[in-house]
Amino acid sequence: MPPPRPHPLAVAPFARMADRALAKIWRSGITPKPPLDPEYLWAVGSRGYTADDETGGRSRDEVADFRERLDRLCRALREEAELNALGHTMAYGQLTAAIRKRHALGRLWREKPALAKTAIAPPIVVVGQMRSGTTRLHRLLAADPAHAATRFCNSFDPVPSRPDLRPAKAAAALAIGRRINPWLDTLHPFGATRADEEIGWLSAALSTCAFEAQWRIPSFVSWSEARDAAPVYAEFARILRTDAATMGDADRPRVLKCPQFAEDLAVLVAAFPRCRIVVASREIEPVLESTISMVSGQSAFQSDIRSVESIRVEWRRKLALRQQRIDRGLALFEGRVATVEFDALDADWRTAIAELYATLDLPLTAEALAAMEREQSAAARSPHRAHARSLDRFAAARP
Repeated sequence: MPPPRPHPLAVAPFARMADRALAKIWRSGITPKPPLDPEYLWAVGSRGYTADDETGGRSRDEVADFRERLDRLCRALREEAELNALGHTMAYGQLTAAIRKRHALGRLWREKPALAKTAIAPPIVVVGQMRSGTTRLHRLLAADPAHAATRFCNSFDPVPSRPDLRPAKAAAALAIGRRINPWLDTLHPFGATRADEEIGWLSAALSTCAFEAQWRIPSFVSWSEARDAAPVYAEFARILRTDAATMGDADRPRVLKCPQFAEDLAVLVAAFPRCRIVVASREIEPVLESTISMVSGQSAFQSDIRSVESIRVEWRRKLALRQQRIDRGLALFEGRVATVEFDALDADWRTAIAELYATLDLPLTAEALAAMEREQSAAARSPHRAHARSLDRFAAARP
């Protein structure tokens, strides 16, 4: 259990130390500061691959979309984000990793094209604002042995391998993440092989979802919001089908979840028209307060921008946009939809789940309920339960 969390913009000692050390190394000339330039990042990320690997299984429009996303994101990082040395290093690592994974997946699909076309059971999509109970709903549904779910390590690295070293690599990455941000697991309960959201797959396609929660990049965010997300979800669908084939669970409905789905619901439904949808609902003010806490906690150690109020303004706008997009997506959807209220799930999860299963016309078995009981017991022991839901519960002193 981490120490009591201070003000949302507090930075852990290890993160401060790492930031100072990186800056000192660059000033001394021991290692040059890597530029956040798309051509430079591309050269690093694509090392060992060919142009054919970039295009493997993808249309010309999808290739062009990724390149433009990279260019605009790099520009926003250079001109708007005010990254410190640690944030610059993390951005460099995330973007070169996205380019590397893109080439590795393209090579895989060139060599084994059937993987990206694997027939899968219609998924169950959990959609809602972040901090509205989506993770709890997702893990309850994923606990059902009749369903499948994405492991965190598979989301973190969608490229399958034999032997599968992804759990070990993800565990190492989480260990580093916890040193940088000791309150990480209070924001979201992680585990290398736990069922988790597919945010890594969207990030690999340079969707804005993971990046806007870390960095101030308004030009990239506004451009992405106005952009057709179809190329991102074409990549997402290929990754999902590949993951289902390699994990051997293509015949079971995959329970999918990511806050970005709220913004892109109409596109996601077009990609998976036979899906079932679970909508997590919660009053907007506690959602906003919890969102501010999460975003400020993620961005504090990467940038010198230190304004909770600017985060509040942006995410009030963002949550309103996502609600509009949810409503629009549901209006276009003709399949089954179940809505679960946050307070109802909190008060009596068994009744809420029974009603959800009935609405979606899914069998709720004794085996499923027993697995959900185990998941609930594990969740009750998670540091996430200690996460304060309002900013006024944090220590008042600024760092």
